[in-house]
Amino acid sequence: MPDYVPGLEGVVAAQTEISLVDGANGRLVYRGYVIADLAEEMSFEEVAHLFWFGHLPNRPELDGLAAELSGSRSLTQAAAAALDALPTDADPMDVLRSVVSVQGVRHRLEKPNIPAAIHVTASFPTILAAFHRRRQGLDPVKPRAELGHAANYLYMLTGTEADMDLVRALNTYLVLLADHGMNASTFTARVIASTDSDLASCLVGAIGALKGPAHGGAPSAVMDQLEQIGSAENAERWMREARARKERFMGFGHRVYRTYDPRAKILKAMCQRLNPKFYDLASRVEETALAILHEEHPERPQATNVEFYSAGVLQAIGLPKDLFPPTFAVARVAGWSAHVLEQASHNRLIRPQSEYIGPEPRKPVPLSERS
Repeated sequence: MPDYVPGLEGVVAAQTEISLVDGANGRLVYRGYVIADLAEEMSFEEVAHLFWFGHLPNRPELDGLAAELSGSRSLTQAAAAALDALPTDADPMDVLRSVVSVQGVRHRLEKPNIPAAIHVTASFPTILAAFHRRRQGLDPVKPRAELGHAANYLYMLTGTEADMDLVRALNTYLVLLADHGMNASTFTARVIASTDSDLASCLVGAIGALKGPAHGGAPSAVMDQLEQIGSAENAERWMREARARKERFMGFGHRVYRTYDPRAKILKAMCQRLNPKFYDLASRVEETALAILHEEHPERPQATNVEFYSAGVLQAIGLPKDLFPPTFAVARVAGWSAHVLEQASHNRLIRPQSEYIGPEPRKPVPLSERS
């Protein structure tokens, strides 16, 4: 039997054409394109097309995909009723998971396909925006056909068309987070897909994995940490006391990257431009955290990851803290669905072994003889 590897670290569980996470060199590649060449130049729709169809679209292809997304943004009657039935103080990730499940019942997404991927990708912002409006005591805002994916999300949240700088920032965030190799939520989606299950089930499982604070919940935890620190002058004292309590610094380190996360570099520059107050504190915390981590483990590379400056960018865009994780899902659903399609195209049931470490076989003692 192969050796047990905690967390499956270093274990190759799939072959994929969708993305490459080059941890040694700090590169993220989408189907042959380096992320830095896509993030601020391409729309989320273009990257989704790249994932689903294998190439960047020409103008007619892009217009066709935009039209399909526009026609898929509404919720089914059952999904809208389910959303209305959920408590207004629910975690938005729980809302997203629940409504995606109900939406999937109506569409009978039994076999994953590109039209189904387009539909669910289009519906994620609608679900979140409708819930956010409802918990404020407001009616949902219908999407507008002429607005793109990022612009529609912000419009449905507020009822007003967002400034183009904020739309571009959200679009860049969505592109940066659209896929990232065999992360926990993507692996979850592929495991479910390997059972020949439907797309909705794959995505519900992925959302559940993303909800965890060790995965998609990290940007909210970064914001909590910065709020506790309060000021740049307080950073070193707070952080050394936190380490004395064995607390983890949020937004640092990565399972794969051994250099600065390439997505974090782009988000850092955006954060400095869009949210200078946040940046002043965050940059001091970053400097201090990296110094302390290096002191503790000079042999272990530790660098800033994507979650750290995501928090500042999403705050600048105007999102409340509890919408950070589901907005991650708004981006990642393009990658999840592409991986499900890829898994289904040459499927084999994912069924690893476990190493039994329990007692040796023995005879059960009758109930009357047990003390």
